[in-house]
Amino acid sequence: MKFTLSVLSIVFSILASRADAENIAPPIPITGNPLGVASDDLVIPVYVLNGKALANKRELTLGDSLRDLPGLSASDFGPNASRPVIRGMDGDRIRILQNGIGVMDASSLSPDHAVAADPFIAEQIEVVRGPATVLYGAGAIGGVVNMIDHRIPKESLQGVTGRAEVRYGGANLERGGVAVIDAGNGLLAIHADVYARKTQDLHIPSYAATRASGEPRVNRGRLADSDAEANGGALGASLTFDKGYAGLAFSSSANNYGTIVTPNGRINALNQRVEFASEWRELSGPISRFKARIGFNDYQHIESENAVAASKYLNRGLEGTMEAGHAAIGNLKGVIGLQMENSFLSSPLVSETPLLPSTHTLRRGVYLYEELALSMIKLNLGARLDRTSVSSNGGEGFGDPTQQQFSTGNASLGAVLPLTSAWNAAINITHNERAPTANELFIQGKHHATNLYEVGNADLPKEKSNGIDLQFKWREQVNSASLSAYYNQFSHFISLQKTGAMVEDLQEAIFTGVRAKLYGVEAEGRFRMSEMAGKLDLLLRGDYVRATDTDNGNPLPRIAPARFGFGLDYQLNQLSARLDVLHGLRQQHTAPNELPTDAYTQVNATFSYALPRNGLELFAKARNLLDQDIRDHTSYIKDIAPQGGRSLMLGVRGEF
Repeated sequence: MKFTLSVLSIVFSILASRADAENIAPPIPITGNPLGVASDDLVIPVYVLNGKALANKRELTLGDSLRDLPGLSASDFGPNASRPVIRGMDGDRIRILQNGIGVMDASSLSPDHAVAADPFIAEQIEVVRGPATVLYGAGAIGGVVNMIDHRIPKESLQGVTGRAEVRYGGANLERGGVAVIDAGNGLLAIHADVYARKTQDLHIPSYAATRASGEPRVNRGRLADSDAEANGGALGASLTFDKGYAGLAFSSSANNYGTIVTPNGRINALNQRVEFASEWRELSGPISRFKARIGFNDYQHIESENAVAASKYLNRGLEGTMEAGHAAIGNLKGVIGLQMENSFLSSPLVSETPLLPSTHTLRRGVYLYEELALSMIKLNLGARLDRTSVSSNGGEGFGDPTQQQFSTGNASLGAVLPLTSAWNAAINITHNERAPTANELFIQGKHHATNLYEVGNADLPKEKSNGIDLQFKWREQVNSASLSAYYNQFSHFISLQKTGAMVEDLQEAIFTGVRAKLYGVEAEGRFRMSEMAGKLDLLLRGDYVRATDTDNGNPLPRIAPARFGFGLDYQLNQLSARLDVLHGLRQQHTAPNELPTDAYTQVNATFSYALPRNGLELFAKARNLLDQDIRDHTSYIKDIAPQGGRSLMLGVRGEF
């Protein structure tokens, strides 16, 4: 931490010395679409967070950073572990990428496992939802979240640029800082970053436990065992040319945090990653562009109780993609790509019997993406074929070694149609298939995070769904609005179903396939209200999702309630202020043995002031101003772990 703050002080000194420097970041292209078109022209629904919007939304976890976007929520396991939930789907149905390559950690195996990629370092976060997720991984039925950190520079750079931020406060009394520096001479570009933070137990409005779930915890007003300490950094370099680049980056991060459900329980995680990326553009001949990415990840964490190691997870993986864009054939343009993933997951015996045997997952896939622009309509076609092999080494409690193989096919067909100069409509029809994961096939044992005795099913077939997505967008000068509706029908939805039996004092739950349907709507808008004394915009948003097990008519578990809200965004010269009000309805459409959650109203505010002529910006973030007891229905531990209470965070950030 001392090293990080020393680096930050140097960076801020540089910032202050450049009194007349005013830097406006150039538009950052959306990388979620292989053709690089603007978001308004995409057939796929997409969110892109960068610049100041991302700076204001950065939280400790990826899930918390995105939870306020329409259609997104978070699988909160306290303040330190949270993955995005998209349109009611989570876990392995949401593919989390870092620079287009899977994070390859253990976050999808259990809700108390944190994502290894930290939002502190992200320069851009892309959320790709709906049909075209078939292009970015065979398991991405629910969506794709791509965190881009620019650790491998992609553009020529002359001189030195960077950013830095320090902040203090919040419901968990966060003390943290980050520094990012890029330097280049036109040919060689070098990147370096470092971050660190430390938090205390989360301040909560009342008791942790609800009356329905048991006696209140002893520690009123705080969530015991929710503190954390994290740090990390990276070095990267690229050779940049007029029509391409080639670069390499190494990063390392550590995260030590409390697990909440176990007194004095902690997870101590270490992640190391090596990435290579290269792209060549404007090539002559039938191939106009070629891009390659490859990443090697070495992840491990140890779970302990009262400072005694209890279990360990190791995940070592290699993933790579090669993508070629063909020269335009009339109005037809597109890409073809190859993808490979090879990962080894193990949980060596420490003091507790492991949940999983050692497993090996090998996936090879090929995909095609084409766009055809006609006079009034743009057509889109995406297709993907994958072959996945998942094997278990077996062992005591896990049976004999076994291997399961799956062939999956995914396809999407869509169109964008301009209705007027301000309105356009998009429709997409998809077929998705997902191979079961090692966790769903082979898990066996007591799972403290879910409080269940979980049993895998080695005979699971692949998951299948068909869906339709309809979106209307309106834009007129600075005003904009969008409305989306979607419907997904699963002929086979892999679900963890309670059997009613008790095993080792826990309820038994088995992974099994059910028929299911998920449907919903999302809406948002921004409208300019005044420009008399600064710019004042009105923001509106809302979402609703319903998910049902159609075999028995019961709701699927952990589905977010309907939400709607508004905001005011004000800007005057160097001053910016924003107020957001979000109301979540009571969720009473619950799965068997699942408790409902009460309605809530969350009020947040953000203020910032750019100091003249020195590149620094002061900011303040106030959260949960009404100090409401907010419990996320998407969380496994909502009955003992509410969101943080009323809080204020102060900080300073800058760019040069």
